[in-house]
Amino acid sequence: MKGAKMSDYRGMGDEQLELSLRDFEKDLFKLRFQSATDRLETPSEIRKAKREIARIKTLQRQREISKETAVNG
Repeated sequence: MKGAKMSDYRGMGDEQLELSLRDFEKDLFKLRFQSATDRLETPSEIRKAKREIARIKTLQRQREISKETAVNG
């Protein structure tokens, strides 16, 4: 899966975000495994996957905080 912009992630629902997060985490695992076995062609892919995971987790946390403030008023 290719990286997306933050605005693209904002347009996604919670379930879609969770699926994207799982995909990137699986991809990161594969990349780390390739790196450990010296088969990784582009080391920058690890960094890109980490950034995408961070973007998604940041958006999930922002949504969580906004829900909490809406409930607690």
